Amino acid sequence: MSVPAKLREKYEKLKKEIEEHNYRYYIKSDPIISDTQYDKIFKELITLEENFPELKTQDSPTQRVGGIIVNEFKKVEHTLPMLSLDNTYNEKDIIDFNQKIIKNFPNVKYYCELKIDGVSISLKYKKGKLIQALTRGDGIFGEDVTQNIKTIRSIPLNLNEKIDIEVRGEVFMPINEFKRINEEREIEGLNIFANPRNSAAGTLKLLDSSKVSKRRLDAFIYYILFPNNYNLKTQEEAMIFLKKLGFKINEHNKICKNENELIDYWIYWSNNRKNLDYDIDGAVAKVNEFSMQRELGETSRAPRWAIAFKFKAERKLTQIKNIKLQVGSSGIITPVAEFEAIQLEGSTVKKASLHNFEYIKERDIREKDFVYVEKAGGIIPQVVGVKIEKRTGEEKIILEPQKCPECGGKTGKINPSEVAIRCLNPLCPAKLIRILENFVSRDGMNIEGLGPKLIERMVKSKLISDPSDLYYLNSFKLATLGSGIGIKTINNLLSEIEKSKDSDLENLLFALGIPLVGIKNAKNLAIKFKSIDKIQTSTLHELMEVEGIGEDMARSIKEFFNQEDVKKILLKLKNANVNTVYKKEVKEGKLSGYIVSQTGELKNMNRREFSKYVESKGGIFSNNVTKKTKILVVGENPGSKLEKAKKFGISIMLEEEFFKNYN
Repeated sequence: MSVPAKLREKYEKLKKEIEEHNYRYYIKSDPIISDTQYDKIFKELITLEENFPELKTQDSPTQRVGGIIVNEFKKVEHTLPMLSLDNTYNEKDIIDFNQKIIKNFPNVKYYCELKIDGVSISLKYKKGKLIQALTRGDGIFGEDVTQNIKTIRSIPLNLNEKIDIEVRGEVFMPINEFKRINEEREIEGLNIFANPRNSAAGTLKLLDSSKVSKRRLDAFIYYILFPNNYNLKTQEEAMIFLKKLGFKINEHNKICKNENELIDYWIYWSNNRKNLDYDIDGAVAKVNEFSMQRELGETSRAPRWAIAFKFKAERKLTQIKNIKLQVGSSGIITPVAEFEAIQLEGSTVKKASLHNFEYIKERDIREKDFVYVEKAGGIIPQVVGVKIEKRTGEEKIILEPQKCPECGGKTGKINPSEVAIRCLNPLCPAKLIRILENFVSRDGMNIEGLGPKLIERMVKSKLISDPSDLYYLNSFKLATLGSGIGIKTINNLLSEIEKSKDSDLENLLFALGIPLVGIKNAKNLAIKFKSIDKIQTSTLHELMEVEGIGEDMARSIKEFFNQEDVKKILLKLKNANVNTVYKKEVKEGKLSGYIVSQTGELKNMNRREFSKYVESKGGIFSNNVTKKTKILVVGENPGSKLEKAKKFGISIMLEEEFFKNYN
């Protein structure tokens, strides 16, 4: 039977479209459609091939396991192919899956796991030592990312038993870490990651493993190759064995005995995934008995004994009313879509960041467009697509602004490699508002009663042109703001401003908004240099001696304090008697001047308690091991810090030895 020309044309178009989406997903880590949309067009291709087998070609995406090989890393063939899982989005498919299994195995039990939204990896150990880590690649060949994987603390470099074994799992980025990295990237003018999965994928592709180590990736292990070699009969036994070896296992795994329990597990986690600090996009059910798995076998791309129950991402169609341009404290201009209010996963959503102008151009998002909105990871509203057929011709294309939307100043990029467009006017009032909001924040000078609206009024009234002007306000100046600012409010505000003059040095450093410097770095700077004058005159080398400060941050600090505007602000602050020295009593003790880190679990105290203990003895506690670290304290199940400490020649102490010497 010949295939109609239109169907053949459609088939070739689908193949090309899927390969393009594979490239964007696996290589660029920047998908432009959701998993649901991808699965829909992939299923369409499968249906065409099933109805017209003569269409199927060797280069069809259905003949691949998935993904595309990254060229920068060495390609290595997997011991066994890393297969995908078949996906389903509804209860009927869950029931159908179970019915197929119980025809042959009526007493089947399923081992259910959360489907972590991360990057699949395969780890090979020789005599208990990690020797190779591969990404999935195309499922047949993966990329050797061993050095990057070694930076992940939850992946053991040495197992608790000296055995040869190969395991598989998922590398992911915790949501809090994802937020931290995006904040840093935004400050640096870099393209932000759309979601934690993209962030994890992008991190594993970095060629410099030292940069990978600065991003706190995590991993769960869920599969053993050749389980018979270890006398394991079930997936449940395999997970217990993995935990015994020292791997991190997800605590929410569960045995389900029938389709009702499968559905209950799926629904429960669909409703409760927001309580986790990592993204999941579904649940996975595996036939528990390995003997049954072997009998069921697999297709060319997926096992028949397992299935992924994907969560339905709630998606709403709404119309963009306006695309507003917001100016941040660093001058970055961010387009924000404001649309008709919609209810999405239990909350009212009226706007979503469009990140940058490349994002808009790539997705052809226009003002007045009807767009689909989802919550990335169930948290952040995101425009995921445009309903092109609803366009009327009235839509407005959004171009990169040539002038700042707030001050009319010139816009541009600080360097050609960044995607961010910035306002280049150092006196832009919108930048000043964001700077002031940071200055008065709790980690900054902690000036209560000075909120965003009042700050905006002060800036627009030209009462303030930089943060130091706050300390030259008086009741007469504040009274000029007009209605809503009574004498009581004025007196309270002036009292708070006066009180803030005695803030600690680290709070002032944070308040100044030094790019890349958070409150912890500010505290370490304050302890090391004791005054803002010494920080100003410090060398790059001296700054890099401070715990947690690398070359990029050190350069950022130097550049900040070399600015003439900053020098003027500091002079005004000093003249207003704002504290610029470290006033806290430096505790002297056995650990004075020592940077101490910890790996593994301690018997007598948790990490926070240990941190306070170190500080009580005059030391500095650090979560990371660097060349500056003096002592690494080792508890149960130590991670990769131990190897790093050995490499740097750092003093390594067991818990008992440490407390004996530094009690």
